[in-house]
Amino acid sequence: MSQPYTELFTLRDLLRWAISRFHAAGLAFGHGCDNARDEAVYLLLHALHLPPDLLEPFLDARLLERERQRCVDLIHERITRRKPAAYLTGEAWLQGERFLVDERVIVPRSPIAELLVDALAPWIEHPDAVASVLDLCTGSGCLAILAARAFEQARVDALDISSGAVDVAHANVSLHGLEDRVTVILSDLYDALPPDRRYDIILCNPPYVNAQSMAELPPEYQCEPELALAGGVDGMDLVRRIVKQAARHLTSEGILVLEVGHEKPHFDAAFPELAGIWLETASTSGQVVLLTQADLLARDALA
Repeated sequence: MSQPYTELFTLRDLLRWAISRFHAAGLAFGHGCDNARDEAVYLLLHALHLPPDLLEPFLDARLLERERQRCVDLIHERITRRKPAAYLTGEAWLQGERFLVDERVIVPRSPIAELLVDALAPWIEHPDAVASVLDLCTGSGCLAILAARAFEQARVDALDISSGAVDVAHANVSLHGLEDRVTVILSDLYDALPPDRRYDIILCNPPYVNAQSMAELPPEYQCEPELALAGGVDGMDLVRRIVKQAARHLTSEGILVLEVGHEKPHFDAAFPELAGIWLETASTSGQVVLLTQADLLARDALA
């Protein structure tokens, strides 16, 4: 049988073929792309060293044999290894920004990133007045970097318990030229912080996947570090620690922006007395909660 690179001549040909192969293989998506077409576009443009947002001008371009082979090889790798595309390319895109990634960190996809585009408006009225931000469980450092962009006067601390994640975050801070404003720290949640260190904003996308969901993850998600995903039986093991200690690290007007994904029922069960605002994004509902220092202190008083 002829090889694909000898029968498929244009980018449009390869795109149709890749989408068909992805559907036939039953791949799981959700690491930057949520469907077969978008992931195929991303991988093909990457293989051809083309910008990720410039498909249309090149769709009917005829490719060199070595270019077609490179595309075919990458599509085959995605199917046979069942790894997220970002691990195959070594990069991920979030809110138009490029981040370096590998299997030491989860692939950037937090809906908190979308909220940072508008500098957490309307809950933050004056972005220039924000002086300090903490990004807990920073992973690749993507939220810390987006926060530094959103709050241009702020110093940002980015903490993670994984030394591998800290290395990746350092690389991304350097990539974005933010070494003077973003500090990456190896820490088990707040442990490495001075007791009196307080922040105007704490951001956190912690491990929150419950045990049953962890056992049912498709292969693509199993490629990601378990340490960054698993949240115990109900997903709330780390979240309980984060919430319990947050008030002492917030300023009096400070806020905690916490992602819990699809674990809202478990969050509500774990914190029935805790008031909060559930934030909406274009693609999510009930996945990110905003808590003020007053909310957290009131909860501590009732506990």
